Amino acid sequence: MEIRIDRERCLGAGMCALTAPEVFDQDTEGGRVLLLDTDPPAARVLAIRRAAYACPSGAITVTGSDA
Repeated sequence: MEIRIDRERCLGAGMCALTAPEVFDQDTEGGRVLLLDTDPPAARVLAIRRAAYACPSGAITVTGSDA
């Protein structure tokens, strides 16, 4: 799985950090998305996909295999 974030596109809504806090956080300056885990375990796949779906700006893209 590949997780890509576009910090320029991020609005700072925080849905990613609420949905998958083990993988995403927000910076202290503008609340923009931070990727905490570039190689998360398979157990986090559903939460990561939910976070990407919940992102109002589409700043998170998930591609590739779930394994």
